[in-house]
Amino acid sequence: MVVSDSGATAGADHDETGAGRPGRARGTRRQLLRGLLVSGAALAVTPLVVASRPDAPTSDAAFDEVYRGHRIRGARTTAGPALGAADWHVTVDGRPLHLMRRADGTWLSMIDHYRSYDTPLEAARAAVDELGPGERLREPAPAHPEGHRGVHA
Repeated sequence: MVVSDSGATAGADHDETGAGRPGRARGTRRQLLRGLLVSGAALAVTPLVVASRPDAPTSDAAFDEVYRGHRIRGARTTAGPALGAADWHVTVDGRPLHLMRRADGTWLSMIDHYRSYDTPLEAARAAVDELGPGERLREPAPAHPEGHRGVHA
C-alpha cells in the first residue's frame, strides 16, 4: 500500500470521502450480513404480528342471528365440486338461500344477484334487505323422483 503526500492511499477501493469506485460493491461483508439478519428477523416475526391482530370477520365462521326479524343461519359444508372448495348451507327462516361464490372470492345470492359481498353472512343480510315486510323465501321445488331438477332435453 502506498500513501501519497496528501494522506490518500494509492490503489485503495475508496476515495477520501469513503465512497467506493464505480462498479464496485460499496458495503462491507459485515453490513451485508447485518442486512440479511435484519431481513430474516423481520420474516420470522411477521407471523407473530399477524396472529396478534384482532380477528376480522371471515367467510369461514358459521353464523346464527336474527336480522330485521328474520333468522339467518349459515354453516360451511364439506368440500364442494372443486377440490378444496367449500359450499355453504344458508337458510332464512328455515328456507334455503342459495349462494354462489364468484371468481374473485366474493359471494352473491339468488335474491340479490347484482351485487357481490365479502362474506356469506353479508350476502344473506342483503337478501333479507331485498325481501319486503312479511315476505319469505319460497319453498324449494320438489325433487324429481330420479333426483333430477328442472327441465332436461
